[in-house]
Amino acid sequence: MNIHQFYDKGLAHASYAIISGGQLALIDPGRNPKPYLDFAASQHARISAIIETHPHADFVSSHVELYEMNEAPIYISGLVGAEYPHIPFDENDRIPLGNVQLQAIHTPGHSPDSISILLLDEAGRPHAVFTGDTLFVGDVGRPDLRENVGNIRAEARALAKQLYHTTRTKLMKLPHDVLVYPTHGPGSLCGKNIGNDLHSTIGREIRENYALQPMSEEAFINLILDQQPFVPNYFAYDVMLNKQGAGSFLAGIEAIPALTGPQEMEPHAIVVDGRPVEQFRSGHFPGSFNIPDGLRFETWLGSVINPDERFYLLADSADELGKLLEKAAKIGYERLIEATLITTGGSLQSIPFDLKHFSDHPGEYTIVDIRNRQESDSNPIFQQAIRIPLPELRERIHEIPTDKPIAVHCAGGYRSAIGSSILAAALPDIAVQDIGTNILDLERAN
Repeated sequence: MNIHQFYDKGLAHASYAIISGGQLALIDPGRNPKPYLDFAASQHARISAIIETHPHADFVSSHVELYEMNEAPIYISGLVGAEYPHIPFDENDRIPLGNVQLQAIHTPGHSPDSISILLLDEAGRPHAVFTGDTLFVGDVGRPDLRENVGNIRAEARALAKQLYHTTRTKLMKLPHDVLVYPTHGPGSLCGKNIGNDLHSTIGREIRENYALQPMSEEAFINLILDQQPFVPNYFAYDVMLNKQGAGSFLAGIEAIPALTGPQEMEPHAIVVDGRPVEQFRSGHFPGSFNIPDGLRFETWLGSVINPDERFYLLADSADELGKLLEKAAKIGYERLIEATLITTGGSLQSIPFDLKHFSDHPGEYTIVDIRNRQESDSNPIFQQAIRIPLPELRERIHEIPTDKPIAVHCAGGYRSAIGSSILAAALPDIAVQDIGTNILDLERAN
């Protein structure tokens, strides 16, 4: 028996292969099927089962594509109402895999249709549990993502109540030495306090996980629902896409048209420029949003662009464009790309931030703080700042006065690059400046 973890840092997503007797089961695979196919070939194993713990909100799975390529059945809870060929996999159902077995545990809470997968060893003893988004290292899954989406709709408080009982009556009853393999690690928006380790044990989580400590049901509900991170625009879209089953990863990317020049773009269309900040500032096209390639490109693309909007995607080279396309496809956004363009940018330059003038005359600026609420509440850098979290910025631009130059800041410069480009696109007659990394010096000074 062998367990292999695949980890995508950009989405903090873990998926798994379990091998026994030449058979391989996949749990929660990501959008690109190639790593799983390559691994199976390297192990001389046959993919015989594909298991989804629930319809994921933060990434698109390759479960249907892998099924079509390998004819390996997909197992998922019957509660999902999946629209693709599948075998219902619910409480106490088992899948034989070589010399071991995989058993479903219904673990509602993050979603009403969540299951965890218990790996039983050759002797039938619990060895590991794959907890999906129900239990993480140091945290539990958030219960506020399925109020308005999915086959079963449930209010956050009702799901939090289910999560309380799931953790206490099912997962915490497993032997303490059972290994815990969650579907997400640190940085994921599917939890609020996920630890740095990518696996754990039931015993360690009972000892150290804040959500598994002794408390009443009501205390648990209030604790879990408090200060959850924002919900990106694409989450509900991905739940439904995973419920339907996404098409081919590469075919979807290859179907996107490539432009030969900016004159082919439709006027007033949404343009996502993925070039580095410095390149964007030195020359870009009017109306462009700068979402630089980085560790969380997928998250910010799906937070700024709504899943009912189409856009052009720009990069400075074929290699970089390929990376951005693959990242967009990981959240199902390749469907929204009107066309791509490799470019060195346009003639419009960003207004540079004047640190000395700002430091001497901060009152002459409208300061916009686009950090999330927890950040701005716990550490207000400028008391006079207008606080609008980046995911809400496009919808709340009307709240920003336009009688002064606008200076935008976040915590370190990445989000402010995005936010300042959004404001400059919407307010072309106003001087919009990105404080960028200067915020670190200004914060110390304040």
